[in-house]
Amino acid sequence: MRVSFLVPAYNEAATIVDVLEQVSALDLEKQIVVVDDGSTDGTGELAEGWRDGRDDIVVVRQHNRGKGAAIRTAIPHADGDIAVIQDADLEYDPADVPALIEPIERGVADVVFGSRLSGGRPQRAYLFWHLVGNRFLSLLANVLYNTTISDMETGYKAFRIDVLRSLDLRQDDFAIEPEITAKVCRRKLRLYELPIAYYGRTYAEGKKITWRDGFKAIRVLLGVRLFG
Repeated sequence: MRVSFLVPAYNEAATIVDVLEQVSALDLEKQIVVVDDGSTDGTGELAEGWRDGRDDIVVVRQHNRGKGAAIRTAIPHADGDIAVIQDADLEYDPADVPALIEPIERGVADVVFGSRLSGGRPQRAYLFWHLVGNRFLSLLANVLYNTTISDMETGYKAFRIDVLRSLDLRQDDFAIEPEITAKVCRRKLRLYELPIAYYGRTYAEGKKITWRDGFKAIRVLLGVRLFG
């Protein structure tokens, strides 16, 4: 199966080339779609420079609108059977992707989440309140949708491409994560989780998600449950 990596990127000049190199090195039939979401640090130029001479990468540039908008921009360019959302910051290890997509390749899963909280893979120990917030949001999703997700906010999500295209995503920012979770669970799609490594960053190192995004996540989870 051909895998399309959807890479939303905003001011990730320090890591974008490393991410593209690591994804390119995977022993998969693949395509890479980078959406530069209005970066001001040269991320887009670096991605375009890396693309030169390659026919398996698409680079799209747009005004800054947020992660969700970047993912929505990438989806129409995907030509694979499977889509994987790949953050551009190296918090997630592309080496985990072959295992992540295996349940879809076997035909048993529609969607697979890479869980940072199920154990068995390296995890950076830091940011206690982020852990508390993530566990709370995952618990809320489980209560609202009668499921057993351990890591609702994970950035590593893989989909059958037809499933991703059918989700009617609308959120522009980090609220895309709870929106995906809510709409996948509301439709009772075949959702699996697998443990993944997580090399998290501090805010000084470039982490962007904040506590405000947690409140947006609550609103989105409730909104999809109540209103679709």
